[in-house]
Amino acid sequence: MFRTALRNVLAHKGRLLMTVLAVLLGVAFVSGTLVFTSTISNAQQNSLQKGFTGVDVAIHTTGRAAADPEAGPGRPGERPALSQQLLDKAATVPGAASASGSVAGYAAVAGKDGKLASEGQSPRGANYYPGGDGKDARYPLKDGRGPRAAGEIALDAKTAERAGYKVGDTVRVSVDGPVLPQKLTGIFTSDDGSVEAGNSLTLFDTATAQKFYGKQGEFNEIAVKAAPGTSQTVLKAELDKILPSDTETVTGKQLADEQAKMVSDDMKAMQKFLLIFAGIALFVGIFIIANTFSMLVAQRTKELALLRAVGASRRQVTRSVLTEAFVVGAIAAVTGLLAGIGIGAVLRSVVRDMGASIPDGPLVVSLSTVLTSLAVGVLVTMLAAWLPARRAAKIPPVAAMSSVHAVASAKSLVVRNSIGAALSALGVAVLLTGSANEMVLSGGAALLVLGVFVLTPLLSRPLIAAAEPVLRTFGISGKLARQNAVRNPRRTAATASALMIGLTLITGMTVVAGSMQQAVDKLATSSLKADFLVSMANRNPLSPEVEKTLASSPGVTAVSPVRESPARIGDGHTPLTGVDGRTIEQLAKPKFTSGSFAGLSGDKAVVDKELAKKRGWKVGSSLPVTFEDGKKGTLTVSGVYQGSELLNGIVVDTRTLAPHQELTADSRVLVKTETGANESAKDSLRKALGDNPAIQIADKKDISNSIAGAVNTFLNMMYGLLGMAVVVAVLGVVNTLAMSVFERSQEIGMLRAIGLDRKGIKRMVRLESLLISLFGGVLGIGLGVFFGWVPGDMIRKLLPDYAMVIPWGRMVLFLLLAAVVGVLAALWPARRAARLNMLAAIKAE
Repeated sequence: MFRTALRNVLAHKGRLLMTVLAVLLGVAFVSGTLVFTSTISNAQQNSLQKGFTGVDVAIHTTGRAAADPEAGPGRPGERPALSQQLLDKAATVPGAASASGSVAGYAAVAGKDGKLASEGQSPRGANYYPGGDGKDARYPLKDGRGPRAAGEIALDAKTAERAGYKVGDTVRVSVDGPVLPQKLTGIFTSDDGSVEAGNSLTLFDTATAQKFYGKQGEFNEIAVKAAPGTSQTVLKAELDKILPSDTETVTGKQLADEQAKMVSDDMKAMQKFLLIFAGIALFVGIFIIANTFSMLVAQRTKELALLRAVGASRRQVTRSVLTEAFVVGAIAAVTGLLAGIGIGAVLRSVVRDMGASIPDGPLVVSLSTVLTSLAVGVLVTMLAAWLPARRAAKIPPVAAMSSVHAVASAKSLVVRNSIGAALSALGVAVLLTGSANEMVLSGGAALLVLGVFVLTPLLSRPLIAAAEPVLRTFGISGKLARQNAVRNPRRTAATASALMIGLTLITGMTVVAGSMQQAVDKLATSSLKADFLVSMANRNPLSPEVEKTLASSPGVTAVSPVRESPARIGDGHTPLTGVDGRTIEQLAKPKFTSGSFAGLSGDKAVVDKELAKKRGWKVGSSLPVTFEDGKKGTLTVSGVYQGSELLNGIVVDTRTLAPHQELTADSRVLVKTETGANESAKDSLRKALGDNPAIQIADKKDISNSIAGAVNTFLNMMYGLLGMAVVVAVLGVVNTLAMSVFERSQEIGMLRAIGLDRKGIKRMVRLESLLISLFGGVLGIGLGVFFGWVPGDMIRKLLPDYAMVIPWGRMVLFLLLAAVVGVLAALWPARRAARLNMLAAIKAE
């Protein structure tokens, strides 16, 4: 029986090729995902290990920062800091060779062309902390010297080379908005993974870095190097003796392990996300495999029955078919694994091209990846072939007297339709009653898809019959195509379902994403009266100098900063948002349910509706507040408004916040000009800010385009991932048609003999393929629109303006895609059918 199985595999190489490809694509996606995530994880972990080579013990502030109101009665927003005195003491403990302090933040470097010199999205700045020899061991100098005073910087070698800078040049740097001309005094090398991934690293002298990123004389971290012969554990114990209560020590090994775990967890999340799409492709592939083996078994009915007649048991017949599946699955798994390694390499390049910071490193193909890929390919194929194998084993020996085994009985179709109807009804009921819960929605969607799949043979007849008026225009070819499509409804259903699943997911995501885009767009722009919104490109805080510069610029009529300040209202931590109460009505128009911006000054505040409802506040309510400097006061609610991305929470006048703020920073600045939102006004503002590439100036159109761009990027990524399932579905249509042509060889020969020419045969096969594809497309788009409507109530809790929007243009495009799938899938089977020798076909059994 084993030799028989191998012979059958070799005898049907062409027919099984499509099955191999279907499994191969799914396995390639799985192995590619595993290779990609393992490679990125390994590269980042190696990079982190390098970053901790000079750190034996690190001193941090404890996790209980006083910014957490539950931490105690201290000032809101106050964080314990690491002082210079602590650093000096740490450097003198027994077993310490040296100690250095670190302070870091954002620093954008402009190239000579005015654009950002960083290839990555996270350009950084840090301090140069020289030791006794005048050098910082963390940053070996390649040329020049380290920065010693304000106005001097050092750049990493990769950025300097990329931007064409050399020692002595003037470099334009932006930390929080204004452009800072700096003299380049040194160029250094670094093993920092962020630098290796293309981000720029700018070093300032310690005092300047502390001014930019913290407070004078304070550090974010103190790194201590152990003296030769002193272990990290011993050094940690010595440092613990001198630490104040709000600090803690962590060994370099612990830091590396913690970072490695964080990287691993992030990669697992990404891996899970990508594997979902691999699973979809494999699920679609199951239909094709089951279809293929069902047709192969049907074609070998006589052969299998003869095997039973000469003594083969049912178990042997089942094993014979499963052995074929094992061979096919093994071939597909091995080739899929090899293809997946290539996919992993391509994915890394694509993610890098999108601006992600990925360190260099070798491709990682672990043993678990190999075993998982092989197991997935073999098990999926054998699972899909199991039902056809059982069906083959049940063929009675007497069937050897007939060339065709009995078709499915009416009773079995009635049972199938009843089960499908029950599953569909249950799925719809779950979706309609549980639309506020994600898990319930997922379960209901799965039940409905399964139900529709079971019902597909029943649905095929009326839906395909609806195309009859169009098919009549194609004469006898159209009539035969319709009859062929409904001749074996189960096969047609299985083929169409593969395409249906892919289009259901694509359509559903398109409807939800498009509807959310419109809601977010409306939320972001409807409350904006300002012509421009100015912010840092990376969303970091802006210097208050930016607002002052804009306010004094020609043509600007109104300006307001939007800044946040930590505060405590009663027992809860609730940040305050500051705006200019004198100009905010000219720049923002949120929807007020009561009160207004009028008179926003002193102790007056307006609060968003959600927060007011949660806390039981209304116009006139008094709010006891503790400001960030620890002083107490009382705010009076003068308005309740609908919150948005522009404004939310508790809004007060910046003059109310100013006396309590030690450091002032704006999240964004709203600007209104005499000429309105136009390119001339935008250019004028850009020049006023020194043509700073780190600052973004956006009007309403830019905000809308940004939202649309983010949604389209997400959708394009989803289309690419789900495209694998569509490709697998195409293979399924090709496979079904090819085998259908083989089964109907005698019939096609008779049609040729009685006068149907080759063009008519080709047209018949193409129309049949088109019908099956459009049938799957209509079902998929219909289900997708329904799935796009169902979560509306859940989304409206987050986006009150959410309303389902059906993108008709894309729906038509998806239907055309289904039609193109049908046309392309029919090319080879139609050509093969037209080239059949009519006499040989008539004589075929």
